[in-house]
Amino acid sequence: MELEDILRERDFRLTRPRRVVWDVLSESERHLSAAEIAEEVHRRDPGINVSSVYRTLALLAELDLVRESRLTETSTWEPAHADAVIHLVCENCGATRHHDAALVEDLRAEIARTADFSPSVIDVRVSGTCAKCPAVSAAP
Repeated sequence: MELEDILRERDFRLTRPRRVVWDVLSESERHLSAAEIAEEVHRRDPGINVSSVYRTLALLAELDLVRESRLTETSTWEPAHADAVIHLVCENCGATRHHDAALVEDLRAEIARTADFSPSVIDVRVSGTCAKCPAVSAAP
């Protein structure tokens, strides 16, 4: 379903800021901070201000179309995805990849069964070094 259809179905209009923010997130191959999103939105359309970007992110999150993650010191945004994803975060370059894993659903079931708790969102992060970055050697 297209963004315009989803918004219309929920009684929202597709505005220029909403379209551009969505395009920036959808086209990115990595998680973006709100500042990076605002910078790219402004590059594409200088008439869209930062507050419109933040309002759009809040609305898209409320509609479960995007997710905010705190994988590093700065929160980042991405299009929503199922919880059965582990975020692999490179400690050198900051790149974030998704790794599909049934383990996340196993974790959800285990928590529900043993902790008398029903998780609504599971956000798993694994830090390390990606294949593009040289391995960091330990100091002698």
